Amino acid sequence: MHILRPQFRIEEEHAVAFAAERGFGVIIAADERGPRASHVPFVIQRRDDRVIVQLHLTAKNPLVALADGSRRFLLIVSGDDAYISNDWYASRDNVSTWLYEAVHLSGVAHLAGRDDNRAHGDALLAVSEARLPKQPWSLDQMEPGKRESMLASIRVIDLVVDEIEGQSKLNQHKSDEDHVAVADMLGCAEETRSQQLAAKMRALRPTLRYGLQSVQT
Repeated sequence: MHILRPQFRIEEEHAVAFAAERGFGVIIAADERGPRASHVPFVIQRRDDRVIVQLHLTAKNPLVALADGSRRFLLIVSGDDAYISNDWYASRDNVSTWLYEAVHLSGVAHLAGRDDNRAHGDALLAVSEARLPKQPWSLDQMEPGKRESMLASIRVIDLVVDEIEGQSKLNQHKSDEDHVAVADMLGCAEETRSQQLAAKMRALRPTLRYGLQSVQT
């Protein structure tokens, strides 16, 4: 990841927490034909002070064969994003841009044993179901034969992270006047992602006087 400006960089622990909260991203590796990618849910674990991204793929996914204990994988986790028009700024002659948050986690990928499939499924469901306002669903509630067939069809991959990069591009380098103007425009947008970026921009400079638009947090 190319960090555009130092003030956009997300500190490593916060970057890992950001990725864990999102829980979904794009996993990428390359073979002799070029890049391979899949969109995957994942969980983040800590083992012996190491960050481990654990994910699963269908057994026939080409990425499974690449998780050979020596090849590097990259996980891209994206947050909210929004286009910013140049005439949203209070000052003149700004350039249209895109505000966003994203984290890259990379390292060597290892194929886990099939005995790890159930534990991975339980861990992934526990994290995912906790995000919903209901009683958690678990694999115990699935018909045993179907559950075992489903678990047998996947392969679990452990990505041992050794490089953490994060970027939160929220106009930190702009003047207070421009910061307020853009945050207010995002705050009154219809898209939830724009409203959420507005809330984060306001949190960066909470003492400024913003408009009265309702912003979701």
